[in-house]
Amino acid sequence: MPAARPVLYIGNRNYSSWSLRPWLCLKWARIGFEERQVELDAPGYGEAKIAAVLAVSPSGRVPVLHADGAVIWDSLAIAEWAAEYPGAEPLLPVDRTLRALIRSATAEMHSGFPAIRRDFSMNIRRRCKAYGLLQETLDEVARVDALWSGLRAAHGAEGSYLFGRRSMADAFYTPVATRFRTYGIALSKPAQAYADALLTDAAFREWENLVLAEPARPLTRAPTDKLYT
Repeated sequence: MPAARPVLYIGNRNYSSWSLRPWLCLKWARIGFEERQVELDAPGYGEAKIAAVLAVSPSGRVPVLHADGAVIWDSLAIAEWAAEYPGAEPLLPVDRTLRALIRSATAEMHSGFPAIRRDFSMNIRRRCKAYGLLQETLDEVARVDALWSGLRAAHGAEGSYLFGRRSMADAFYTPVATRFRTYGIALSKPAQAYADALLTDAAFREWENLVLAEPARPLTRAPTDKLYT
C-alpha cells in the first residue's frame, strides 16, 4: 500500500506568515502534499486555544504537518523535514559552511524581529503607508536590509535569491517581503531587488493568487486590517 501523502494544515492565507514558510518549502522541494486550511478568526485566537487547530496540532498553532505517522508542529521543523526528504529538490546546499549560514539567517527570522511582527502584520491584500514607527522597529528594518544586502553582495553571482540559489532561508523571508510591500517600507536598492525576486517567485505568486481568489474579509480578532488607516 502506498504511503499516505503528507498533510499540511495552514491558517488564513492572507494573514498567516508562519503557514507560508513551510508551504513554500514543500512546493520548492517538489514534495506532494495535501493542504487543509483551518480558520483562525475564531474563539481562542492569540491564545493557542482554537478548537479546530487543537484538533490537529498539539501546540494549538499552525502550520502543522502530518507525515510519516508523526505530527510536526513547527515551521522550521517542517522546513528541515522537507530539506531531508529523499529525492526532493534541495533546500540546503552540500557545502557545510553555506548550510550553516543559511540556517543562521533562517533562525534569526524564525526567532527574532518582534517589532516587525508587531507593527507589520502580514496582510497580502493590503497597501498602506506605515507611520510613527518606533526606533526599535526602524532598527529591525535596518537589520533586515543589511542582512539581505550583505548576503546578496556575497552570493549574488549564483542567482537572485539570498544565497544565490533558492534555499530554506528565502521561504522564511518571503513573508517579510510581503510586509514591507504592504506597509510601504523603503529599502536599499539591493534589498529591494531581493524582495522583488521573492514576490515574483512562481510559488509565491500561486499563494498570492489563492489569496486574491478568496472573498475579502477582515480578521476580526486582531487589528491587522486597521493598522495605519
